[in-house]
Amino acid sequence: QVQLVESGGGLVQPGGSLRLSCAASGFIFRNQNMRWYRQSPGKERALVEVILSAGRVTEYGDSVKGRFTISRDNYKNILYLQMNNLKPEDTAVYYCNCPRYSSWGQGTQVTVSW
Repeated sequence: QVQLVESGGGLVQPGGSLRLSCAASGFIFRNQNMRWYRQSPGKERALVEVILSAGRVTEYGDSVKGRFTISRDNYKNILYLQMNNLKPEDTAVYYCNCPRYSSWGQGTQVTVSW
């Protein structure tokens, strides 16, 4: 059974940083591409970044370029999203996903505010 458990969210001031984690189980993590999505209030879930099984990274959206970094630890089966210079518009629930499977975790809330 595929399980994805996100963590690391919280309340942070603009300009701050957070590192999100996604613990994956139930599949061979190192063989799969992984993605981070986010969903802001009133908006559809949007793709943020993709990392291939071999480690190649693709960013989606000019809004996160240069600020967010996706990475993975294939030994620990954990996906990361390092978020720097956070802005209020980054406020959202962040989800990880393996495109091969339909499972989603519960997400982790990130709130950027004074």
